[in-house]
Amino acid sequence: MNTFWRMKLVLVVFPIFLAVLIVGCGHGGSGSPAPAAPAAPIGVFAVSGTNQATISWSPVTNATSYNIYWGSAAGITTASTRITGATSPYVQTSLTTGNTYYYRVSAVNAGGETLSAETFAFIYSGGIPAGLFTTTGSMATARDTHTATLLPKGKVLVTGGFNATGTLASAELFDPAAGLFSATGTMTTPREYHSATLMPNGEVLVTGGNNPGALASAELYDPATGLFNATGSMSMARSSHTATLLPSGKLLVTGGYGATTAYLASAELYDPATGLFSATGSMATARYNHTATLLSDGKVLVTGGVSVGIRYLASAELYEPATGLFSATGSMTTARYLHTATLLPNGKVLVTGGTGSGSLASAELYDPATGLFSSTTGTMTTARESHTATLLPNGKLLVTGGTGGSGSLASAELFDPATGLFSVTGAMTTARGGNTAALLTTGKVLVTGGGNGSPIVILASAELFQ
Repeated sequence: MNTFWRMKLVLVVFPIFLAVLIVGCGHGGSGSPAPAAPAAPIGVFAVSGTNQATISWSPVTNATSYNIYWGSAAGITTASTRITGATSPYVQTSLTTGNTYYYRVSAVNAGGETLSAETFAFIYSGGIPAGLFTTTGSMATARDTHTATLLPKGKVLVTGGFNATGTLASAELFDPAAGLFSATGTMTTPREYHSATLMPNGEVLVTGGNNPGALASAELYDPATGLFNATGSMSMARSSHTATLLPSGKLLVTGGYGATTAYLASAELYDPATGLFSATGSMATARYNHTATLLSDGKVLVTGGVSVGIRYLASAELYEPATGLFSATGSMTTARYLHTATLLPNGKVLVTGGTGSGSLASAELYDPATGLFSSTTGTMTTARESHTATLLPNGKLLVTGGTGGSGSLASAELFDPATGLFSVTGAMTTARGGNTAALLTTGKVLVTGGGNGSPIVILASAELFQ
């Protein structure tokens, strides 16, 4: 465009702009106020794929768009390289194999831009085949009903559980770079059916469990020292409970099987700043072997479980951190326990399998916008309970193992939110139920332990899905 036409364009546009400005000022600021800035994105994760990396994060309710800030050095800020208008999952290419990359994601709306609180780092591996399980180093100790928690530097902490010798206090670390497990500090208390949660400071909080009765004690694992140390105890002894990290950094513990009261409706909060638990509102229904899932808006969805009189539950309820209270929401279409409930990238929650009158293949979706559950367009290819469900960076859900009508299962399947269907993927090398599954920073999924056969044989073996 030549200079003459640029000048004409400015002369035409400027009076229009000035008129709009004057009209806007004439309202005296009486228009609708700008919305509040969005919450910070959580769950930022990046993994290697075939000649690409996939970055994902949990959706923020009032965000209108997202930006990704990234680089090959720590200290990512809004001055770093920016990818604008990204959606989760986001596929990035042209990375260098073997390099470490750092990511932060921001949520944007008319009220401002808010960066994720933490930076996620990962090593780009260049490309991996998909859909197969391969064996990796075995644990030093066979274990079932244990936990597996991904640590900030990429190792996985495995704690407790039980085997033929009884309830375990031992713990070990899996190193993805070496493919091996090694011993780490021992817990202060042997425990099974407990929880282990990565806290914002990088420590792992272990709560409750059974040995041989329900436990109220809790302890912290410090990756820097490799040691466990006691912290404040819960107000109630509980096992087969849930533990959910809230956006505030506090941990919500719900329900479980108690020592004096078998079925618990109570809930409590752990505050890392004080190292103490305090009571919060109780659930409407006592339950254990249920699920608790953090939603995009910060509320927690509790589903199913077993209640008084060995009654299998279809009911669900929501915990509101702002008030500390639970409220009823829509019920599931099927009563179930020993199931899974996973937040999908679209903000809905997928519930899979479990058991009621028998092992279930059915699945359903919870929509926070309506507060209702609906059956998915497909059921799982195999009925299963005590299985795992792991959200992959590509947005699909990997379901592994568990037990069914024929006993322990080796089969695995994938749920695709785009189609609402499950499809078979490669089977595990070993059938196992009561196993764990942890998504690694490499994009692989580590499956550990569990039970196999009749009578049950507790496993020390582990394998990787890629």
